[in-house]
Amino acid sequence: MRADGIPSELFSRLKNVDCCAVSDALDKLGLTGVVTGLSQVSSSRRIAGRVLTFKLGVGAPASGVIRHNGTTAIMAAQPGDIIVVEQRSGVHAASWGGILSLGAKLRGIAGVIAEGLLRDVDEARQHDFPVFARGITPVTARGRIVELSNNQPIQVGDVQVKAGDYAIADGSGVVFISAENIERVLATAEDIVAREAAMAKALYEGKPITEVMGANYENMLRN
Repeated sequence: MRADGIPSELFSRLKNVDCCAVSDALDKLGLTGVVTGLSQVSSSRRIAGRVLTFKLGVGAPASGVIRHNGTTAIMAAQPGDIIVVEQRSGVHAASWGGILSLGAKLRGIAGVIAEGLLRDVDEARQHDFPVFARGITPVTARGRIVELSNNQPIQVGDVQVKAGDYAIADGSGVVFISAENIERVLATAEDIVAREAAMAKALYEGKPITEVMGANYENMLRN
């Protein structure tokens, strides 16, 4: 059990499914949460965990105190959490950087998902710290954008993301799962993973792919 009362088993289950299985589960349940176009910039490792959020933009800092963007989220995170940042201000500036990647890694944070740009990519790769971002830039946020909110709802792609939601990200994309739906989405994704594992086994045993990927596969998300 984590310090926040969430069973550790839930996180183990989340780590044992991938984005495609979770995306299929959302389809089957009539839910949304998939974001495309965020690149796996600095590591090939899949990340999965609970979400903390912060938002960057133009204006006055939310706290009234100037502190470096992202540091509040790093200090608030528990090991295994994922930090998600929104930077949709229109100002060309990085939403995450190298010292932040090191600080987050040392805190045990699983990774970062950025609706914005990443800088210091080589440093993130050196630390093997996973960051998923819209793109890369060398341009600093200093003097350009500030932290507008922490742990308030933000938007990533077309998905509204809240602190306490869950995320999974790998080479296929990024998927968010709302906290209220996590149990049924996980159960559905696990069923899909088990079915596909059985199909792979059948292929290894010599069954024709036309039979393995027949009507049962096409209708799998309807059953």
